[in-house]
Amino acid sequence: MAELAWLKRWHDRRRLWAVLAVLIAAAIAIGSLTPASEMPERLPWDKFNHFAGYAGLAGLVGLAGMRLAGTFIVTALYGIVIETLQIAVPGRSGGDGWDILANSLGAVTAVLVLYWLRRGVLGRQR
Repeated sequence: MAELAWLKRWHDRRRLWAVLAVLIAAAIAIGSLTPASEMPERLPWDKFNHFAGYAGLAGLVGLAGMRLAGTFIVTALYGIVIETLQIAVPGRSGGDGWDILANSLGAVTAVLVLYWLRRGVLGRQR
């Protein structure tokens, strides 16, 4: 399984993934907490954007070394906190249950992919 050695090397770069996770979390917060007057009038694929953003965040948090159950919990709670804070942002509705669902589905998808990667693909190398 030498052909997968490169994947293991990338998987094990925890500091890199931790820095990227913090940057993505900051980008999500900035994008989510920006007043509506400063945002584009219409953002296409709203729920997909939520799904992709939180899948990316959860993937990076998991790659940074957090256990997968903790990765899901932390990422889902972050999404709930951001949605709750958004209520106070002018012109933003916030607290949208569908957004929270999309965030959580993105997080669980990333966790499942990491589980598959660790137990399946990388686990076969041992």
